[in-house]
Amino acid sequence: MLAKLFSFNGGVKPDPNKGASTREPIARLPLPPQLVIPLHQHIGGTPRPLVKVGEHVLHGQRIGAADGNVSSAVHAPTSGTVIAIEARLMPHASGLSSLAVVMEPDGQDRHCEREPFDWHAASPGEVRDFLRDAGVVGLGGAVFPSHLKLAPGKGGRTDTLVINGAECEPFITCDDMLMRSEAADILRGAQIMKHLLGARQVLVGIEDNKPEAAAALKTAAAVLGDGAIEVVVVPTRYPAGGAKQLIRVLTGIEVPHGSRSTDFGVQCFNVATALAVWNALQYGEPLTRRIVTVAGNVERPRNFDVAIGTPVGFVFAHAGLKPDTDKLIMGGPMMGIPLPGVDAPVVKATNCLLASSAALFPPPEPELPCIRCGECARACPADLQPFELYWHSRARNFGRAQEYHLFDCIECGCCAYVCPSHIPLVDYYRYAKSEIWARERDKDAADSARERFEFRNWRAEREKEEKAAKLAARSAAAKPAGQSADAPAADARPPADDPKKALIEAAMARAKAQKEAVAAKNTEALTPAQQAQIEAAEARRRLAAEMTAAGTPPSGPGPTDGPAG
Repeated sequence: MLAKLFSFNGGVKPDPNKGASTREPIARLPLPPQLVIPLHQHIGGTPRPLVKVGEHVLHGQRIGAADGNVSSAVHAPTSGTVIAIEARLMPHASGLSSLAVVMEPDGQDRHCEREPFDWHAASPGEVRDFLRDAGVVGLGGAVFPSHLKLAPGKGGRTDTLVINGAECEPFITCDDMLMRSEAADILRGAQIMKHLLGARQVLVGIEDNKPEAAAALKTAAAVLGDGAIEVVVVPTRYPAGGAKQLIRVLTGIEVPHGSRSTDFGVQCFNVATALAVWNALQYGEPLTRRIVTVAGNVERPRNFDVAIGTPVGFVFAHAGLKPDTDKLIMGGPMMGIPLPGVDAPVVKATNCLLASSAALFPPPEPELPCIRCGECARACPADLQPFELYWHSRARNFGRAQEYHLFDCIECGCCAYVCPSHIPLVDYYRYAKSEIWARERDKDAADSARERFEFRNWRAEREKEEKAAKLAARSAAAKPAGQSADAPAADARPPADDPKKALIEAAMARAKAQKEAVAAKNTEALTPAQQAQIEAAEARRRLAAEMTAAGTPPSGPGPTDGPAG
């Protein structure tokens, strides 16, 4: 028995508006004429398409393979024919498109062969690989691949597994209705998760405004007889359904900025994710459908069991969309995103489709200057300073915004909800985050370009050196045998590639020949006595040179030398 409950700072208590969509049980929505199944429906890599246009597929057949470990597979929600693989409109505020498999149901809903997976006999790694290929991701909104979160934390185990059934946002009741109808299978899925994580205990947190769901879970826990599972009712306060906030309430552990709950031995999953794990392992059923709340400005608010890939317009048509609807929202009024159109499909992250009208959600009042009242800081459940984040985001001083832990903001909207100046604070934070991400992408692209340029220059220099070495080797091999590079042949002519040296040597040869000719002419003009003296001097010079070479110094003056005077 849990000794006590804790609390988290901040939070608000908006009108829940949950009663209208819980009056009737979950209804299974029929298949639309056309399904648009996006390949990228989760955090991580985009799955690779495994089918071709014109191919007939079966219910549960893999149509997209996981791209690496941080990814998850995508499956056909019914049998039919693939009519296109192309970019289609996505359920995102940007209105951008993404690659999707478009198929036309054949109305037969024929399943591919399904076999349960014996997780008792398999290793934890094999179980996680099976869940990856079954397309199981977090269904609480983050759509993080579940097989990655089911890996044990530090020390090889996780002490506490938290199953999140709080569902704190207004209008959304899909988890509430799921816990009422599938309580036993949710807890069986939690038992499998506990086994994979090596957890000591399982805490199922549920807000006190869901008494029917809490009673169903407690009854199912008693039937299972697992003393490690405890259903805990927590006070209703938004955003108690946030992972860090629920962990704080149930365990007293406050996960600091920049840390993860697994660092403290705690892991958190949504109740719908636990049910998806059980269905995948027990029945071999991949994730192809989910429960979606349809509420707001509709005639018949209700929860529907919807095939993934169903256009949202088809879902709203079955709920009776009212003509004065001015906006469609995926999610709740606090954290939901506006839809770009009715052609956007239901994806794994779609927990609620909300229709807005001027009467239901009046237009926002004009934004006024911040009066620095501090109400946003008192309401922030992440213990941030929203007014500081607002000022720096508005001034595009993104470095300072990061110093105030911008990326720890969970975008819950509590700050904007209480702001007396009606400032859309979360919009400023989202803008700042997107700008920072864009700059980081540009920096990474510039760094990659610089590295490629430097590698290209290095490769060109290396090729130049290799060519020079090969040329020198060929030149050395072409020289005659016995002739070294350091002692070239005496009769070797100057290289053809040194014309300046050849011209100098030719000029010196001409000057020498001209000098000899002039000397001969001058000798002929002398008298016989003068010529005899010259010849005697030349003889003495030659004799002195010969004696010097023989090591004998000259003995004295020659016959014609006079005394020194």
